[in-house]
Amino acid sequence: MKDMASWNEGDWIAAIAAVFLFAVLAVGGIISTRKSEEVVGHPRGLFVLFYAEMWERFSYYGMRALLVLYLTKHWLFDDGKSNLIYGAYGSLVYITPVLGGWLADRYLGQRKAVLFGGALLAIGHGLMAVEGHGGQGDPTINVFWLALAFIIVGSGFLKANISVIVGQLYRLTDVRRDGAYTIFYMGVNTGAALGTILVGYLGETIGWAYGFGLAGIGMVCGLIIFMVGKPALKGKGEPPAVLAKSREYMLYAVGVGSIAVIWLLIQYQNAVGTLFGIAGAALLVYVLIEAFRLERDARDRIFAIVFLNVLQPVFWGLFEQAGGSLNLYTDRMVDRGGVPTSLFQSINPIYIVLFGPVFAGLWIALGRRKLEPSAPAKFGLGLLQAGLSFLVFVWGTNTFGTPATVGGQMVLMTPVIFLFLLYLFQTTGELCLSPVGLSAMNRLSPRHLASLIMGAWFFASGFGNFVAGKIGEMTGGESGEMTQGATLAIYSKIGWVAIGIGVVVLALAPFVKKLMHLDTLQDLTDDLAGEQEIGEAEAAGIHPATKS
Repeated sequence: MKDMASWNEGDWIAAIAAVFLFAVLAVGGIISTRKSEEVVGHPRGLFVLFYAEMWERFSYYGMRALLVLYLTKHWLFDDGKSNLIYGAYGSLVYITPVLGGWLADRYLGQRKAVLFGGALLAIGHGLMAVEGHGGQGDPTINVFWLALAFIIVGSGFLKANISVIVGQLYRLTDVRRDGAYTIFYMGVNTGAALGTILVGYLGETIGWAYGFGLAGIGMVCGLIIFMVGKPALKGKGEPPAVLAKSREYMLYAVGVGSIAVIWLLIQYQNAVGTLFGIAGAALLVYVLIEAFRLERDARDRIFAIVFLNVLQPVFWGLFEQAGGSLNLYTDRMVDRGGVPTSLFQSINPIYIVLFGPVFAGLWIALGRRKLEPSAPAKFGLGLLQAGLSFLVFVWGTNTFGTPATVGGQMVLMTPVIFLFLLYLFQTTGELCLSPVGLSAMNRLSPRHLASLIMGAWFFASGFGNFVAGKIGEMTGGESGEMTQGATLAIYSKIGWVAIGIGVVVLALAPFVKKLMHLDTLQDLTDDLAGEQEIGEAEAAGIHPATKS
């Protein structure tokens, strides 16, 4: 333990984050003791999901902040390869929810899928703490690949399904839905901010194993909260039909078996791109086949969903530079003032927590005046801001950068204010796209395709992560080592491309809004039997039945 007199900026930031974490936990304790079924106008179950997802994001984003640094500094991969591994890992984390969502829709139900996924995630984050001696010749690297595989498969079962349960707490026409997803999204980013700071601080200043170990503890906490909070979910997220134990265990075995496949796949990153092409085509064909079986309005909504999903790889391809190339750039070419590199990954989630309520209130205020932009228009605005973020960053470096020698090359050290501005524009863009998209997927999809559509949403996000990895690989050039000139040129190019696409999306937004048929959305009256069940797990096997 350092003497407080010798603490630097990073030490103080970590200490403040620890205090804030305890404050968040105290608020959660107060909520858990309330007897009221609603908290600040929302079902208490929303806050169970808030805290469960907060801890899951604590572990995931804490590890994300360290991963590319761990790959370059501990396993000694070059910059280009590290970015590619980071992109492949991120993309697989987002593609597996398609399978997890489908299994939940058809068999497991969302709650059991989340529990199983959480258990796999806890194991995976625990294995990340096994670091060995380092270098690609160390056989312990196989444990590292296994840890990534556990986390990827665990995310597949948890990620889409916990978001679906949020939507199930509200009727389709409930005006609180977008606000609920924004609150939920704040939980995501509270965990992300605290995990990034605390996990990143321990990993960079004390040891990799300490950082990754804390991420594992966070995941266990989220799992416990979700299990204890089952009664507040009021029977939501249960299986669509009575599920035999033998079949349930078989599904879990399939999940465990898939870990071996992912363990192999993550080691051959370019094969992930081929997988995306094949799986993406198959998913699109399946969704379209299902769409043409529906009546006109529901079919048109599927077309709107496809349009919104197609835009995701563009946005996330830019946004996910944060954990890859931008993380390495920050480590070497940003005037950080002694703050550990990984801590800058917390800027985006902190902005989300600060501005999330502002945007939620803004949409409501504009909606009352019939001025609220449609979901596709918000997507266009998000793309414009993502593109602008990189243009501002490049301009700031070229205009105000200070000369320095880094790794034998002359560079312009980017003033840290422009890193803050980049994350600010990306955050406001994200708030126009991500929570809005989550709500739209849940609102527009037919009930029997709810988790699959949510899985498709994450699939498109995953492809964005792979795109991000390929962009990051390009910053390494032929040698594999990042150069400032090549990196800034790429950042400028992707910034202009995103702005151009955003302008086109804004022009098409009115036509896509018509496909959403918001005026004909109706709540279904055939709620699941046992919906109000708050008893033991034996009551989980429920099936559709009309209430008398």
